[in-house]
Amino acid sequence: MNLANLGKAGLLVAQNRLQTAGHNINNAATPGYNRQSVLVQTAGATATSAGWIGRGVVAVSVQRSYDNFLYQQLSDSQTKSAALTSYGDQISQINNLVADRTVGISPAIQKFFDSLDAVASSPADVAARQDLIGQANSLASQVRDANAFLDSQRQNINTQITTTVSQINSYLTRIQGLNKQITVAKASTPNQPPNDLLDQRDQLVSELGQLVNVKVYNQDDQVSITVGNGQTVLGGNTVYPLQAQPSAADPSRLSISYTTTDTSGQPKAVEMSDSMITGGKLGGLLTFRSDALDSVQNDLGRVALGISVAINDQHAKGYDMAGAPGTDLFSVGTPKVIDNAGNSATAGAPAASYTPGKLSQITSQDYRVQYAGPGATDYTVTRLPDGTAVSATVSGTTLSFDGVTLNTAGMAPAAGDSWLVQPTRDAAAGMNVLISAPDKIAAAGETAAGSGVGAGPANGDNALALAALRTAKVLANGSMGMNEAYSQLVNNVAVKAGQNTTAQKAQDTLVQQNTAAQQAVSGVNLDEEYINLQQYQEQYQAAARLISTASTLFDTLLSLRG
Repeated sequence: MNLANLGKAGLLVAQNRLQTAGHNINNAATPGYNRQSVLVQTAGATATSAGWIGRGVVAVSVQRSYDNFLYQQLSDSQTKSAALTSYGDQISQINNLVADRTVGISPAIQKFFDSLDAVASSPADVAARQDLIGQANSLASQVRDANAFLDSQRQNINTQITTTVSQINSYLTRIQGLNKQITVAKASTPNQPPNDLLDQRDQLVSELGQLVNVKVYNQDDQVSITVGNGQTVLGGNTVYPLQAQPSAADPSRLSISYTTTDTSGQPKAVEMSDSMITGGKLGGLLTFRSDALDSVQNDLGRVALGISVAINDQHAKGYDMAGAPGTDLFSVGTPKVIDNAGNSATAGAPAASYTPGKLSQITSQDYRVQYAGPGATDYTVTRLPDGTAVSATVSGTTLSFDGVTLNTAGMAPAAGDSWLVQPTRDAAAGMNVLISAPDKIAAAGETAAGSGVGAGPANGDNALALAALRTAKVLANGSMGMNEAYSQLVNNVAVKAGQNTTAQKAQDTLVQQNTAAQQAVSGVNLDEEYINLQQYQEQYQAAARLISTASTLFDTLLSLRG
């Protein structure tokens, strides 16, 4: 090999290195970019009588500084961080709603019972009675407003779920496209990695992981992706999109379905349970809905139910200013029953009501009631979401459990039909004041035990009994008062919000550490690249000097002939 070819080989390698260093510098701030470097090796040598004379250098490949372990660590930490952030954004709104001690439900409860004390002290005072009605309306309004906020948040969750699922499917399509591009690139340049395409695909997978936790499998230069318990959403060149659709158990609640094929080969959507979707924004939304939103709204409904039923029961024992028995002060809803979308056409739905005298047994959980087969006793009741079996009392066509009674008369269910029962979910929405006239407040007690005659407007015995409900243990099997129940709701939200904040800070620190570790290997150091540029430039100039020297030697030889 002559000296000119030796210089040419050096020029080409130095040029490749300069271009790669420039590529690194230009992409130093590009998300997902991994620093590239030129792999070189000796071009070998030629045997001569004087020994083996080297033929210079040759570029073998351009490789990216990539560590799959560090990449996975960073992606996993980002997935968990995105879930905590999504959860935290939602729980903080509820925490702000319930935690204010100056306005809201807690002070409204206190003011309502304070007004009952005032009526008990001055039962003939019309102004005190009017104030009681005003405080009752204020309390009911606060409860309804809080429930309306939770309903709007539930709708917002549905909207975010729909948007996030669309984003997930978009990422899957883009990753599918890069799978194809990488396959074509590998075919056109065998054994040479298309680094930039690989970086782009890895970045998309990482961003997808911030929407939902995924598992990635790499085979034959293509990636396949699964979610949940192994449900495939991308298999090589085929996308199996996720869907956000109404849950079979509760149409008001969007669930996530994956796509599979039926026996005829047609696409079929299969609903997944919320617990199967973890990590990322979507996992955070679903976890918030089941872990916080459902329980808070049920707890609020139980507080509203406890106040309404306890006050109404005691109010009915007194007499108004005209001596008439007391009527309901508050309206109260009924348990909500939702048909499963998969029920038979003739199933029907049970009529639900609260079991009289069983207020303390009502919980803040939901239930699944399922029909196993013929016979009134063949209904099973399961408490949600923990799945605990509940013992129900059967009497004819009625089924009673935890303070709720279902009447199955007239139903014709088939085995496997089921219903979702939500005893307290909508109770707060139905809380209203039914009395507007001050003289209808049943503040008086009876004139004599068992006489059934009102004692007159100056008697405040029943108002005193109503005021005593402030501390009465009417909920949770006689262990909790109404104000205590609401305080427990507030505390539970605060604990969940605090735990999430702590976990999010720790996770953010972990993301920073994993980012630093990954960038130490894959990131572009501009100072290093500047130094490399100078070194490669000198190599280029030295190789060019070889060519110049070869030309000078050739000219010298030609001059000898002359």
